[in-house]
Amino acid sequence: MDTATAQLFAGLLTLLTIAGVVVAVVARVGARRSEFARQLDEMIAGAGLWLAFTVTAGATVGSLYFSEVAGYLPCQLCWYQRIAMYPLAVITLIAALRRDRLVIWYTTPLASIGAGVAAWHTLIEWRPALDGGSCAAVGPSCVDVWFREFGFISLAFMALVGFVATIVFVWVAAAGPRVDRAEIAIEQES
Repeated sequence: MDTATAQLFAGLLTLLTIAGVVVAVVARVGARRSEFARQLDEMIAGAGLWLAFTVTAGATVGSLYFSEVAGYLPCQLCWYQRIAMYPLAVITLIAALRRDRLVIWYTTPLASIGAGVAAWHTLIEWRPALDGGSCAAVGPSCVDVWFREFGFISLAFMALVGFVATIVFVWVAAAGPRVDRAEIAIEQES
């Protein structure tokens, strides 16, 4: 696969991940109002840990492809994002295999830190004046952008989406399907 195709593929996966996060959040919010949303929420909650693993594994493989195959040198902030993402791939795989919904306590802090770094990285890519130049002292500048697929999807933005998606999917899985308390009361009376 050539680099341009890989960039397009990664950009499309990023858009798909954004759509998945939006659907998960809308289904969670609408589960009490709509039978369709409730069923969708149940389905996403059941697959949430596997969705989180898919996102983290994809981000890990993608970052390795872009640095090791495409030759894009990671900057300092990229390394910090990798430090947060790579263990998440292992943790979410183990959680999905064990159906461990308590993994939320391990993934959320790590993914939140990674999301913060990725958000800052994305911001300084768009506003280089905010960077004090500390990144360039130890490697490539953090404001250098290797590509912007569809005009806005950079590697830092992909990482941000990956971290946010991981948080959302793990939270939905941990919460389980949303159940209306009135339905529970009716079922208990029967």
